[in-house]
Amino acid sequence: MAFGPNPPPIQPHLCVKGGIEAIAFYEKAFGAQCTFKAMADDGLRVMHANLALFGSEVMLHDEFPEFGGHVMAPAGHAAASITISINLPAPADVDAAVAKAEAAGAEVFMPASDVFWGARYGRLRDPFGHVWAFNAPLAQ
Repeated sequence: MAFGPNPPPIQPHLCVKGGIEAIAFYEKAFGAQCTFKAMADDGLRVMHANLALFGSEVMLHDEFPEFGGHVMAPAGHAAASITISINLPAPADVDAAVAKAEAAGAEVFMPASDVFWGARYGRLRDPFGHVWAFNAPLAQ
């Protein structure tokens, strides 16, 4: 089964170049757990994977140009059309998440800082071109 009995109502599906490497990065950078993985017939590409992270799930697959599945924002720093925002419980969690991802190879382009909407916030791009934001409310 590719998903549990109660899949989230909205679930990002990431297309990457290098699915096996992407899974390893998300495990190291975000503490993700791969809960399902199916390889393509070529044995080289991830056809489908589910990753549990931050209390939710994302799906992931390698690009399959032969089926119209192309990476839209390659790691060459093209603009990403979506940011995956992770809401964390405490400001220190934002600092820790950004630092852990950077140590694993992410490019931090907005270091964790206090922002005008009353939160601690930081943004980064993973090695596969996807943009992630981390957000936590400041103490009231």
